Parts: sequence; structure tokens; C-alpha cells
Amino acid sequence: MSSSRAERLVNLVLCLMSTRQYLSAERIRATVPGYAEAPNGEAFFRMFERDKSELRELGVPLETGHTSMFDTVEGYRIARADYELGEIELAPDEATVVALAGNLWDTPDLAGAAHGALVKLRAAGVEVAEAPAATVRPGPHAGEPALAPLLAATRSGRVVTFDHRRGGPADPPAHRTVEPWGVVSYRGRWYLVGHDRDRADIRCFRLSRITGAVRATGPAGAVTVPDGVDLRGIVRVSAGPRPVSGTARVWVAEDRAAGLRRLGRELGPQEHTGRAGVVIELDVRDRGTVARWLAGHGPDIAVLDPPELVAAVRELWAGAARLAALESPR
Repeated sequence: MSSSRAERLVNLVLCLMSTRQYLSAERIRATVPGYAEAPNGEAFFRMFERDKSELRELGVPLETGHTSMFDTVEGYRIARADYELGEIELAPDEATVVALAGNLWDTPDLAGAAHGALVKLRAAGVEVAEAPAATVRPGPHAGEPALAPLLAATRSGRVVTFDHRRGGPADPPAHRTVEPWGVVSYRGRWYLVGHDRDRADIRCFRLSRITGAVRATGPAGAVTVPDGVDLRGIVRVSAGPRPVSGTARVWVAEDRAAGLRRLGRELGPQEHTGRAGVVIELDVRDRGTVARWLAGHGPDIAVLDPPELVAAVRELWAGAARLAALESPR
């Protein structure tokens, strides 16, 4: 995908997410940067149709409808509730990597164009949500090597083969032969949805767990996507959040662990070992994951309960201390 087309798609998504109205194609042409360069109306509509197809293949919930009963022209918008990123749970080291990546690849060019689209929307009299989408922070690529070949195979209707790990890095990959139906972005991750020929069942695969190359086999048009299939619904059921298994109370030092405090529910101020802080309540879905996350904050947090989580965090700290002692020069 060319950089100009990628920029145009980002502008289109931002525009359609920032309005509660349905925008007609002509309104979009006059508002979204990238469409005004089309030499004539026919060229614009071909470009717009390609862009709509691209967004739907990427799992963007593009809606069509009319703002009022008096509208005769169909319009478009994106349902923010269906598209906005859900709750993100990052360990401290993961959060550090995300921050570094954002700083390394940040550029004002695309963000400036996106902001310009919002300004133009308001100037044109389009109602814009009070809390618009977050500022765009573009990256060098979509982040998954398997994404481009899977999108290409989906468009051409070709079967794909690849190796896929079910769990962590230690799990051996299994070879898969899949009829791809679509690639969906869900809660910050990419998933392939399709018919697994080896298992004769509908499956979804997280792209980050695909190892090696993705190979398209067989003739184009061999894969038929069932009518009415809900790709996002399949991913939501398969990769949705685990149920909350309990809660934890954690003391957090004042002005520390901001991300942890945002995710928790504040219960009130409290001192701990002479330091000012606040007690928060956290939902616990996986005790091991939460323990590793909390342990990374070191002395800036203290787990108050449940006792099982207290013991898990202390065990991680003790293991880190033993490893540091082994690695220290003698």
C-alpha cells in the first residue's frame, strides 16, 4: 500500500469516527484530504469504493445509513463503540517498549493531516464528537509480517499455509492449511479468521503467533466466504477477555505507577512504610500475569490482598534478587 493511500485511509477513518452524522460520499470528498486530487467524480467514486472495501476487510465497522428521514442520499460513519480499543493490560517492560517505539517512529506529518481533517470537518458544519479519536501516532508498518500476505490471499480467494503456535514461545508450531475469510483487528491485535482444513472447523489465529512465511496455494477464487459471516463476532468469542476471577487491593506510592492507578479503582489515601500513597482495587483475570506486572513496579507498590497474590509477587522479587546475586561480580 502506498504512503498516500495509507494516509488517505487514516484520514477517512478519523473523519468517520469523529462525527455522529452519516456523511455522504460528496461530503467526504470535500472534507477528507486525499480525495480532492481525483481528476473527476468517476475517479473519486472508484477510489472511494476501493477504500471502503479495504476498511471492511481490515475489520473496521463501516456503517451506512441516513441522519434523518429527510435525507435521500446514503451516508457513512464508523461506530466508535465497536471500533475503539478496549482495555489494554501491559506489563512494565511491554509499556516501555511501546513508549520507545512511539518516540522512535513518531512524525508530525500524518498527525498534522489528521488534525487538519478535524478542523475542516468543523469548518464545514459537521457535528464532531466532543472527545475525538486520539492523535494518530503512525508506525513504520502494521507490525505483523504475516499481515500483508494474508490480506492479499483474502482478496484473491486463495488458500494459505503457515506454522502457528497455540501458546507461548516454547510451544512447538503446528502446520495449518486455512481458507482465509478475513483479517480482523481486535483489542490491539490482528487475527485471521477462516476455515481450517486440517481440523474441518472455523478457527481464528493470532498473527503474532504465526512463525515463518505465509504461502498462498491453489488457484485464485478457490475460497468462498459464507454469506453473513460475522468475523469480529468469531474473534470476540475466541479471543475475548477472560472472566474476572477476583479483585486485589494494592497500595501505590504517590505520583508513581500512573498506568496502574488508571486501571484500578481508587479506594482512598494511605501511608505505607512512611510513604504517602493511595490504595486501589484491581480486577484479577490471571494471577500470574498480574503478579508479574505488579512485581515490575518494585518498591512503588505493595499488595495488600489476596494473600495468594502477595505470595506470588514476593516470590518473583525473591527470584529476581537471587538472579542479581548470581550475576553480580565477586
